[in-house]
Amino acid sequence: MRASTLAATAAGVAAAAVIGGLASGPAVRSPWYARLRTPSYQPPRQAFPVVWPALYADTALVSASTIDELGPDARAYQIALAGNLVLNGSWSWIFFNRHRLGAAALVAGALTASSADLTRRAVAVRGVKAWPLGVYPLWCAFATVLSTHIWLLNRQQGISSL
Repeated sequence: MRASTLAATAAGVAAAAVIGGLASGPAVRSPWYARLRTPSYQPPRQAFPVVWPALYADTALVSASTIDELGPDARAYQIALAGNLVLNGSWSWIFFNRHRLGAAALVAGALTASSADLTRRAVAVRGVKAWPLGVYPLWCAFATVLSTHIWLLNRQQGISSL
């Protein structure tokens, strides 16, 4: 993989991480977040700063290799990756900043579909070498279930809206 391609994909995932982090960092210590009812299977807060950087690194690496292998035909993959990263970064703003739990659940579902599509595209090009990216849609599917459950638990409390 070319260093310039890796730099570009790493910059994209870093931007998504920073944008999401700007919304979620202060919010997880807020009174609003403390009042949320959450399901028993919600991972501890410490899991997220471990899981997301690994997923971001994996996305940058597999995507860079896929883009390089596609060569001049990489535009569709690059557009799919950009859309995925927009969804990724926007979820935190919708959930933590706007407190729109229902909308966040919908965005999480779209992110899951986008992540599965990105994985499908990478596997079609790179075969088994792209399979590590398959963890990303699995985590996003879990996040969709979790987001939906949080929305359902809190919609009667007046804490959230769609």
